[in-house]
Amino acid sequence: MGEVLARHRVTVLVVAVLAAALAGAFGGGVADKLSGGGFTDAQSESARVSAALADDFHAGEANLIVLVRGDGRPEAPAVAEPATRLARWARHADGVDAMQSYWTSGHPASLRSSDGTQALITLRLAGDEDTYMKAAQRLTPQLTEHAGGLHLQFAGTAQVYSELNKQTQHDLKISEAIATPVTAALLILVFGSVVAAVLPLLIGGLSIVTTMLVLDLLTNVTSVSTYALNLTTALGLGLAIDYSLFILTRFREELAERGGKGDRATVRAAISATMHTAGRTVLFSAVTVALAMAALAVFPLDFLRSFAYGGVSVVVLAAAGALLVLPALLALLGTRVNRLDVLARWRRSRDRGRAAGDPGFWHALAVRVMRRPVPFGLGVIVILAVLGSPFWHISFGLVDDRQLPASAAVQQASQHLRDDFDSSADRSVQVVTRDVATAALPGYAARLSTLDNVARVDTATGRYVHGHRVAPPTAANARYRSGDDAWLTVVGTGGAQSDAAQQLVADVRAAHSPGHDTLVGGKAAYQYDSTHALMSRLPAAGAIIAIATLVLLFLFTGSVVLPIKAIVLNILSLTATFGAMVFVFQDGHLGALVGHPIATGYLDMTVPVLMFCIAFGLSMDYEVFLLSRIREQYLRTGDNTAAVGTGLQRTGRLITAAALLIALVLVAFGTSQVAMLKMLGIGLALAVLVDATLVRGVLVPAFMRLLGSANWWAPQPLRWLHERIGLAESEAAPAPAAEREPVPVP
Repeated sequence: MGEVLARHRVTVLVVAVLAAALAGAFGGGVADKLSGGGFTDAQSESARVSAALADDFHAGEANLIVLVRGDGRPEAPAVAEPATRLARWARHADGVDAMQSYWTSGHPASLRSSDGTQALITLRLAGDEDTYMKAAQRLTPQLTEHAGGLHLQFAGTAQVYSELNKQTQHDLKISEAIATPVTAALLILVFGSVVAAVLPLLIGGLSIVTTMLVLDLLTNVTSVSTYALNLTTALGLGLAIDYSLFILTRFREELAERGGKGDRATVRAAISATMHTAGRTVLFSAVTVALAMAALAVFPLDFLRSFAYGGVSVVVLAAAGALLVLPALLALLGTRVNRLDVLARWRRSRDRGRAAGDPGFWHALAVRVMRRPVPFGLGVIVILAVLGSPFWHISFGLVDDRQLPASAAVQQASQHLRDDFDSSADRSVQVVTRDVATAALPGYAARLSTLDNVARVDTATGRYVHGHRVAPPTAANARYRSGDDAWLTVVGTGGAQSDAAQQLVADVRAAHSPGHDTLVGGKAAYQYDSTHALMSRLPAAGAIIAIATLVLLFLFTGSVVLPIKAIVLNILSLTATFGAMVFVFQDGHLGALVGHPIATGYLDMTVPVLMFCIAFGLSMDYEVFLLSRIREQYLRTGDNTAAVGTGLQRTGRLITAAALLIALVLVAFGTSQVAMLKMLGIGLALAVLVDATLVRGVLVPAFMRLLGSANWWAPQPLRWLHERIGLAESEAAPAPAAEREPVPVP
């Protein structure tokens, strides 16, 4: 493979340039096609209730809310007249399905603020999340134009999604502007050579623009979240740099072993050896990361599926750039890859130290850990357990306006709604029951009103509290009936995100209904259904990742012990990361260090799932690189302890540099003003750094020292299988059989 790429280097590079140009031309506008929603299960019971309310009852939750303030009370003529004109104009605006306002609906108290200074116009925009988000983007400036001197603020799901979409696109530009120069500077420190430092950035840029084209194509067949663009951009840059780092480092080693000659034969031999060793490992690592990302596709939420599509694409494209384009560049440059070496003096000093017998920092660390594996291992486990302890009180919620900073206009408007207006709509559970007799409704409504955490029940036959009808039906109650179908509003005592509201959804669904088909929806039900959808699919996603890890690492190492060890250590490391995220973003501690996000007391339920799959894939990335060198040494010597020390020394600096590089990229993307992206960026950066230092530097050598030769154990049938289909970075000469005969696990 290396020989072929070196021979056809010009052709490969021309194709790469054309691919980048086409991708930039056709995929550059992908941001305008991405979805701002996708956080709920479109096939859930709550989604069916929302559709039924809109189609059959011409009702449902308002998704664009206009807070109106004028010079005086809402009833004053100077406010009421322009507000009435505005409401009537909005009712007939394109995309508006229904409208209610304080001025045209009989001055209901629920549409007037508690201090009497503001009132509401509520609009229900037609269509799905993408449709009503774009409608809100079009309507809000038009409403402002027709305000007639009134001061308007905008809230509601459509406006929140619109502002989140704009903010993520803005943040992407800022994070790229931060990440690129910082990464370039660190690459120069890693390689010394300016020329070598530029190559990973070129591969990263190629992977990003081609991924944008893939996302653009995907928008034609499925919904793709706008957040996928930010994270796949970060992953594309980080993974391309990681993979390029390993291949480029191995190429320079191979050149040095051949005397550093720049003739064509030497360069081609170095490229061939690099692809035979580091190239295999990069390919193997990319498959592992891609499978971890693919596990997100089992979830029914478009938001997570977007990351599966984009994540797998960017991993494949980053690996393709490193395995196809980078070798062609190296063949073209040859020894010129070491030009402009700004660290030559330091490198000569380091080489003199090694010649004098200095084994290096990572070898010394491994030796020290393996002399006392139990104290070192337990010490790190205690640290990770303490970091992970907040994870046990994690709470989940849905994405809302508080993902944006407190300075955002829609966040301030939404907070006014929570503080100053009737919040019964947010606390309500909506019930739609089919083919129900009017005579059966009073008993059903009365039973629902006796459930715990219920304030009242409204339906076509009146209002019910604690099992009794407290108000007869009025003209307004007629909207609760549509042919043979009925609709009931069960107003709870707690907010939609509360445990009480979640329990209320379960209780209402469990209650006997007189209708033939009864559906329960509302905001609380959306969260209930989304949580259930995630939790029910989580075992399948975990099984995909676990099986992929076990199979791939077995094929790579021939051991059944090392894959199990990798899964256990990765889960321990990720628990610590999740605990830190709960401590900071849910509980609100150390907010000054992360840009003061709004602490809501819960985390968006999709983020831990997303973080688990991505972080697990990245950790396996480093596991593969480390085990490849350890196994190479073990096959040569048969000495497990020496192999661990040598393998860690040869990869420790490289893995740390790679982890630091990708962590810097993720932290740059963690500067986003959207709390979810901030948590993802910072959380993944923390996971990568913990994995590359505490886990790879301490726990791996400690565990491998305790297990000894049992690290490489496998039952005889699997050993036979590995001898025939196993994979490896290199075909190292094995040690004598007596030295490397595996022993059973103690």
